[in-house]
Amino acid sequence: MAPLSSWFAGAASLLAVAGAQHVVQDAQSACSRFGETFQHENVTVNFVHHVPAGTNLSLSQAGPLATCDQASQVAPVDLCRVALYVATSNRSGITMEAWLPSNWTGRFMSTGNGGLNGCIKYVDVAYGASFGFAAVGANNGHNGTRGTAFEGNPDVVEDFAWRSLYTETIVGKAVTKAYYGSNINHAYYLGCSTGGRQGFKMVQDFPELFNGVVVGAPALAFNNLTSWSGHFLPITGSNTSETWLPPSKWAIVHQDILKQCDGLDGAEDGILEDPTLCRYKPVTLQCPSNATNTSTCLTAPQVLTVQRIFSDYYGKNGALIYPRMQPGSELASANIEYSGNPFPYTEDWFRHAILNDPTWNASTLDSETAAYAASVNPFNIETWKGDLSAFKNRGGKIIHYHGLMDSIISSDNSPRYYDHVSNTMSLSPSELDTFYRFFRIGGMDHCSGGLGAWSFGQEAVEGAEQVQQTAQDNVLRRLIEWVEEGDAKAPTTVTGTKYVNDTVALGVDFARRHCKYPLRNVCRDEENYKDPEAWECVL
Repeated sequence: MAPLSSWFAGAASLLAVAGAQHVVQDAQSACSRFGETFQHENVTVNFVHHVPAGTNLSLSQAGPLATCDQASQVAPVDLCRVALYVATSNRSGITMEAWLPSNWTGRFMSTGNGGLNGCIKYVDVAYGASFGFAAVGANNGHNGTRGTAFEGNPDVVEDFAWRSLYTETIVGKAVTKAYYGSNINHAYYLGCSTGGRQGFKMVQDFPELFNGVVVGAPALAFNNLTSWSGHFLPITGSNTSETWLPPSKWAIVHQDILKQCDGLDGAEDGILEDPTLCRYKPVTLQCPSNATNTSTCLTAPQVLTVQRIFSDYYGKNGALIYPRMQPGSELASANIEYSGNPFPYTEDWFRHAILNDPTWNASTLDSETAAYAASVNPFNIETWKGDLSAFKNRGGKIIHYHGLMDSIISSDNSPRYYDHVSNTMSLSPSELDTFYRFFRIGGMDHCSGGLGAWSFGQEAVEGAEQVQQTAQDNVLRRLIEWVEEGDAKAPTTVTGTKYVNDTVALGVDFARRHCKYPLRNVCRDEENYKDPEAWECVL
């Protein structure tokens, strides 16, 4: 569920998060005057509009922006909407917006993007404004969801790699200070997927920008991830290949995975609370040699396909390119990476940013091509630095999460990065806890959705604001408290909620506390597995 509008009806309650209140008097006139007076280097003001709370804003659907698939966004509070173009070179630039609430808490928030897209994530900008943040978002240096704009223009690639978010933040802070005539007290970041990578990129390279970040399912080791996303096509082949599995067979595999692994966490509830413990063996599904009907079993080539998909991806000289896809995600992945079609982000990245060959065939991806992408690594988009000491020393805080049913980015990669930071900085988990905490979310798909208790304030959910009044139920609230009130408010668990059919109006199905890595969730009372008290975090 990715709501775009109506949950904001109750968003005013979110302003209760403690913070200095700056109320703009005669906000409509103040907004109008700002549009006439604001100036900044390399910035063109496209428009400035005062937007009353509850206004349903129509968003541009012209040209490539039509692929962004968001036609409207409700303004959660009374605000000044500022749209800008910022030149980043003589042939590149970003389109960005700042949503400046009339009742401002003194806080600032930047938001990220997803995939290869150049789509302002208005739902996150609105979410930030609902908390009283001056919230900003940008188009990542190009419009639409595809990466064709990278072709022949490294400046656009540089915007995508780091410069768009950096620029949106620098300009956004200038807009905020000019509009309110006051300094920003605390700066935050919220993003998932590519947005998670963007957040870590700022932590690694520009540690002065933010006091706290919430980063989900981050696309770290980006070039290797993109190779991994594309390597499934040579494994499965097209949908006419003997190695390909239709979704109906992936459903059979899924049930077999649950049979072998669901009980490892103490509860057979359809959710793998720690897929790293699952060493799935698909050979149990192999059809008998004399089978005439193979619709309910796997042929020998299909068994090999499943084995390869759930194996780590190695390249030249035995080097790890990317960890395996975690078991449990296959119902969704069957229609994405395993569909028998090129993964669009892989195809675009290699064609337009790495090889500059718009005719490149994704089915030819091999370890040589993957190694080349890693060596090119434009503008260090890999985002794999393990030394976060500059951010730590400034008092910055990181809340990192990853769903364990992620169908796009393997959840095995996030603990790999956490361990990389631990090893690079020579800090134990208890020492990392002072600034960096990572939570694995059982049963959660990519950034949201899934079979588990996946809603914990990482994004706007229609009607959920009443459930997420406490920091324990809302990770953004928790970050604010940790940054502004100290380590006594640092999260030890985050509580997620699963609504019936992912619909808040139908009520809560169950809630579950998600553990701080390296702990994992174990059920001590399977009969009452929907009760949060039935679960315990253990090593």
